[in-house]
Amino acid sequence: MHRSFLAWIILPALAVNLPAAKAQGGREKAAVCAACHGADGNSANAEWPKLAAQHASYIRSQLAAFKSGSRQNALMSPMATGLSDEDMNLLGEFFASQKIQLGTAKKELLGAGQKIYRGGNAATGVPACMACHGPRGSGNPAAAYPALHGQHAVYTANQLKAYKNGDRTTDANSVMRTIAGRMSSAEIEAVASYLEGLH
Repeated sequence: MHRSFLAWIILPALAVNLPAAKAQGGREKAAVCAACHGADGNSANAEWPKLAAQHASYIRSQLAAFKSGSRQNALMSPMATGLSDEDMNLLGEFFASQKIQLGTAKKELLGAGQKIYRGGNAATGVPACMACHGPRGSGNPAAAYPALHGQHAVYTANQLKAYKNGDRTTDANSVMRTIAGRMSSAEIEAVASYLEGLH
């Protein structure tokens, strides 16, 4: 059989198998993450984030931040230390391909949370969250703004508090530190609850 004819048959077949091989590689890398984040990226513990359906670029950037030490966490920092760039890529793509399990907002916080998320608080200079994270909380991967919809309210509130008190500093140009610094504890709790139930 002519060599170019073989290439015409074999190369497309290999190309079709590459995504499957990559997905399998991501699943294998993510096995160690399952203890905290769940096998499909839906963590059972509200203090640990859901990674399912998060943008691959955001997952990569946060893993790199844990590895470099620019973001600190007693559990995640050591886990990220040994990750290569390819490992981070595989993990990001794997979790991005998973489906998030949405939660529900507390009824008593729904109105207040929606007001802050969609309209902000002009009196205190808090902008609408949806300006960066989108009307449905799906984020903006090109701008490195994460998806927030369906995230555990406890985790989201903890991150906003960490930005507010300066414990978390991975936000470009201190954007989140500035915004969270202007939010009251009640506003943080309300918007975090609203996001958990946002579809």
